[in-house]
Amino acid sequence: MRLLVINPNISEDVTSLIRAEAERSAAPGTELLVRTAGHGVEYIETRFESLVAAGAVAELIAEHAGEVDGVVVAAFGDPGMPALKELVSVPVVGITEAALCAAALTGRRFSIIAISDRITAWYRECVEGFGLASRLASIRSIKAALRGIGSVQEDFRPTLVELARLAVAEDGADVVILAGAPLAGLARDVAEELPVPVIDGIGAGIRLTEALVGLSAGAHRAGSFAAPPPKRRAGLSPALDAALDAGQLASPGAGAATAVRA
Repeated sequence: MRLLVINPNISEDVTSLIRAEAERSAAPGTELLVRTAGHGVEYIETRFESLVAAGAVAELIAEHAGEVDGVVVAAFGDPGMPALKELVSVPVVGITEAALCAAALTGRRFSIIAISDRITAWYRECVEGFGLASRLASIRSIKAALRGIGSVQEDFRPTLVELARLAVAEDGADVVILAGAPLAGLARDVAEELPVPVIDGIGAGIRLTEALVGLSAGAHRAGSFAAPPPKRRAGLSPALDAALDAGQLASPGAGAATAVRA
């Protein structure tokens, strides 16, 4: 099994954290292809930054279409999801949806611990979008400015642990999610310090994508996640054009239909 793991921000420090936790989480025999967004921002904190990142993620998925069995979008908030599921026929999983599914299976109510206050409104919308708002105990976040995105764990480890403890003691969380790729691997380090299970989005993303690949459930050839229908398009990269053509040709009734280039 070969998985494409994409860091939707441009920070190589964060990519290193993602790679390390992905390698620890992956099952024997799973090969990981880890890539960093070719354009965007240092770390994704807002809806607009997520919009920018979505295009970079789509390009990487298209570039490696046909080479991998599944894709992990490794940023909390899942930039480009669920639309990216329409681009290729293999499972495409965001670490938010993976972490939320894992948390929902682990406890009744969960809390999210975030790296900034600005990010919390968007995260709440993500939870609501998955229909899990009634299961959300709280979102707690770091209030101080970040020195650097690659040093969040080093700089704020005690703060993050205390936020998680408060989520349990005051908000009634049965399970805690440490949100975001900059926190990748921290759940392993602090698990013994917290009284409830702790979910790492990267680990959840890898393991659940492996499970979906293993299920061999088939591709979206119809329904709302089928490839976009053929139509005139212009200005897309050759990789995106090719990925869209492949998906459209695989859809029932597509025949030899191919989009007309402007």
